[in-house]
Amino acid sequence: MKIFLDTADLGQIRRAADAGLIDGVTTNPSLVAKVAENRDVTDMYREICKAVDGPVSLEVVAVDRDTMIAEGRKLAAIHENAVVKVPLTEDGLKACRALVDDGHMVNVTLCFSVSQALLAAKAGATFVSPFVGRIDDISGEGMQLIHHIRQVYDNYGYDTEILAASIRHPMHVVEAMLIGADCCTIPPAVLWQLSRHPLTDQGLDAFLKDWNAAGTAI
Repeated sequence: MKIFLDTADLGQIRRAADAGLIDGVTTNPSLVAKVAENRDVTDMYREICKAVDGPVSLEVVAVDRDTMIAEGRKLAAIHENAVVKVPLTEDGLKACRALVDDGHMVNVTLCFSVSQALLAAKAGATFVSPFVGRIDDISGEGMQLIHHIRQVYDNYGYDTEILAASIRHPMHVVEAMLIGADCCTIPPAVLWQLSRHPLTDQGLDAFLKDWNAAGTAI
């Protein structure tokens, strides 16, 4: 499963990319607003794309088809790794088809149902982003949605990649892997949690204690 980092924080992106842990990045207007301050957003996007060797989702802020297409073309021109991110609305699906026909990668976001995911695939989306955590937040079962989309895409041979999004904790990541999501986009805090285990810490402490007690040296 591909791991994307869900952030616009260049420091966190470089930290994860330097360790070879991520395959790409996803951003959205809220994440960009947290770190943009007075910086030029296009320059930010370009730096992010250069920092990671993989797709970087850059989201349009328009809501109508024509403006989404115009914005999407500008975003796609920033870097060869840029993926245009559009909302799963009627206009978003129309924009998706136009941008895909132009040869651009498109991530259709804010997916909350299997029927929406089907339409995204039919519109030619490179990625579809079901929001697992937000479904859980209203007492739904976000991972069941991933499972159902996987089944539909496999049944009919769609190439659109399932990008599990709105990840809240490490078990979401584990469940996405087991179900067969193609990608999972993870906040930095959750990514670093994946590397931690109390038994690892205990084992390391024991090894170092024994080594020091023996008085040996390398």
